[in-house]
Amino acid sequence: MSSKLQSLKAFLTDAKRFALVEVAGTKGSTPREAGAVMLVSPTRTHGTIGGGQLEYMAIDKARQLLRPDHGKTGRAAPYSTDRFGTMLDIPLGPEIGQCCGGRVAVSIRLGDPQIADNLVLREQGEEERLPHLYIFGGGHVGHAMAAACALMPVQTTIVDTRPEAFDGLAQGVEARLTPVPEEAVREAPAGSAFAILTHDHALDFLIAAEALQRPDAAYVGMIGSKTKKATFKSWFLKTAGGTEAEFARLVSPIGGEAVKDKRPSVIAALAAAEIMTAFALDAAHAGVAKERTG
Repeated sequence: MSSKLQSLKAFLTDAKRFALVEVAGTKGSTPREAGAVMLVSPTRTHGTIGGGQLEYMAIDKARQLLRPDHGKTGRAAPYSTDRFGTMLDIPLGPEIGQCCGGRVAVSIRLGDPQIADNLVLREQGEEERLPHLYIFGGGHVGHAMAAACALMPVQTTIVDTRPEAFDGLAQGVEARLTPVPEEAVREAPAGSAFAILTHDHALDFLIAAEALQRPDAAYVGMIGSKTKKATFKSWFLKTAGGTEAEFARLVSPIGGEAVKDKRPSVIAALAAAEIMTAFALDAAHAGVAKERTG
């Protein structure tokens, strides 16, 4: 279960009353797309519809709707409302201190058990469609990368041969203990990303070779120096039966070389950005291919 789904369930469990805030429509430049949702309770929020004054206004209206005395004052409001919901039509201009230039229609309605169940089902469906990231190696960088990617729309799994490597793993990250880590590469779904940073260079080579032989991988990255990459290339081409085209797909060192900082958290942040870019490009290529065949 992802940390996002866990957070949603925790919010719904704790909130005695909540309102569902949803972007119902957009025009021009807006911070979020139609369908984006946020939940508001009297004391907390979950999710976002874009931040800024737009979000503050929506939270304020949602909490007005949640008040027990809502609808009893008899005063007219400058927006469409009843005891069940509100519609806001907000221009994102200087009037509210934002400069997006677009316009957002926001629906706000009281939550109920059916809405809560639908939200959980929706989140579960979105989670099932998320791309997969496999991090091989539960060392300092592996844990830092898992923590960074746990916040992203990715299903993250750490693969290691050592049980102690999973101590202190970030919430929502799956642990896979196996004596043969390369099996996880073979069993991964199409479009997966593989980040290889184990405690053993020979094991790194085996996993990287397996991953590079999958043309449907979105990303194959290996931690290491220029010397390690050159050694791997020689072994991959001469011993592992790899090709130059396959080797060209290897990203090494992960996170690039522009930032000369070897702290695990920095490497993890750079690699996470690299992987998310690879997922986006892979999704775009898949979309183009689908259009051509459809």
